[in-house]
Amino acid sequence: MVFFVILCLTDNITRDCVCVCVCMQGLTLTLALMVASAAVGGTVQYGYNLAIMNAPTVYIQNFINETFQERWAIQLEVYEITLIWTFIVSIFSLGGLTGALLAGPMSIHFGRKKTMLLNNIFLMSSALLAVTSREARSFEMIIISRFLVGINAGVSMNVQPMYFGESAPKHLRGAVSLSSAVFTSFGLVVGQVVGLRELLGCESCWPYLLASNAVPGFIQLLTLPWFPESPRYLLIDRGDKNACLKALKQLRGCEVERAELDEMLQEKAEAEGLRARQPWELFTDRSIRWQLISVAVLSSAMQLCGNDSIYFYAFYIFQQAGLSAEHIQYVTIGTGTCEFTACILSNLLIERQGRKVLLMGGYALMTGWAVVFTVALSFQNLVHWMPFMSMGCVFTYILSFGMGPAGVTGVLPTEIFNQTTRPAAYMIAGSLMWLNLFIIGMIFPFLVSGLGQFCFLPFGTVCLITTLFIGFVLPETKGKTLSMISNEFNKLNFRQKETTENKRKQAHYQLGEVCHSTAL
Repeated sequence: MVFFVILCLTDNITRDCVCVCVCMQGLTLTLALMVASAAVGGTVQYGYNLAIMNAPTVYIQNFINETFQERWAIQLEVYEITLIWTFIVSIFSLGGLTGALLAGPMSIHFGRKKTMLLNNIFLMSSALLAVTSREARSFEMIIISRFLVGINAGVSMNVQPMYFGESAPKHLRGAVSLSSAVFTSFGLVVGQVVGLRELLGCESCWPYLLASNAVPGFIQLLTLPWFPESPRYLLIDRGDKNACLKALKQLRGCEVERAELDEMLQEKAEAEGLRARQPWELFTDRSIRWQLISVAVLSSAMQLCGNDSIYFYAFYIFQQAGLSAEHIQYVTIGTGTCEFTACILSNLLIERQGRKVLLMGGYALMTGWAVVFTVALSFQNLVHWMPFMSMGCVFTYILSFGMGPAGVTGVLPTEIFNQTTRPAAYMIAGSLMWLNLFIIGMIFPFLVSGLGQFCFLPFGTVCLITTLFIGFVLPETKGKTLSMISNEFNKLNFRQKETTENKRKQAHYQLGEVCHSTAL
């Protein structure tokens, strides 16, 4: 950007061009700082808390067994320990479901920014319980801790994309919203690195590993108050035009473009006299029927594709692929790095290729890699290099997920729902995502042990069905206003009505022809 300003000056281009360049520089800097501040205590937590549970698996399982022996002199069976451990891992998803249900009312009542700040109450409480659980000889405190940090992640995963999508200009809306996925994958990598045995993944440090998620929360509490509230929330929900203009100037770094303000005023006029909708009211509104179906399908597929379960149970997957236990913790870092790299690439491509191409391409590739992974697992005892093929399939599966579904799924509700329905749509999408994550998290270890080499075929089937759904139903939303996107969905929402009207017109026309012919 600086190079472009120098180029403008060198070529003696008008002063207006230089002003535009400086304005764009301020826009990029302010937005980047706001995105980093919100995300470091937001979606970073989701990725981080997924990753850190893999390293202390054995230590926490031993702690559970020791606790039962001390209290009741009971020696647990292996399957009983696995069941309790699975519940500890999966309770995070139930907390996320609770957070998703809280996100809508909180974002309406407190606003997007204040909701994210208040959300740290759950995080700090969780960290306190985790760090004191071993001294208290209570694995129940770990369960409560995971539930609370799940609430924190559930609120963040819904409110943060809403905050980003409502604060970014139209031409950067996809890239800014997709940064939520970039920070999620960044949290995955950081969690995997911090979980190494050489750092906090050893037996003596696992309580501190579980409580280390408080650090990003403190960073957010110190930095986010310096940034403005969502301009759309201030104008449409609060009716405060002056505060909206002030927020826009701060985020854009220059005077507000008239076209952007007119678009927001038009949405405000359309929402005039309307209150924020409740989730159950969306199911009876025919004008958003296919928008809701699309969000529900994609949010469910995001978890039913099995990608996030790889982070929960990376040890089991790579053990099934034939890798030695001492190497697994280093290999798992590669999974997070793959998704992080893919999300950055997706962030660069989303405004060029569009949302639909990235989503379809991601799920189609995942379908293919699930089949290849199944073949590799089937022949790993017959061919000596097949375990490496299995490991490669896991990496490419995650890369394909990061290229599209990981980030684009969270962008869509911001683009296809208006201000009155958006919080409720995020509640529904988040609830489905977390509910499916809980189901997959509970059954995945048993799925691996029961289906063996065929454990990824169900996930491949989900990816195939989702690819077909996107191809036939979902319109492209890149660079379009809400009214343009709504018109495309209305072709599906009111298709039966239009068909009936066309038939009536056709019947009326044919009747006229008959009368005219008879008269002649």
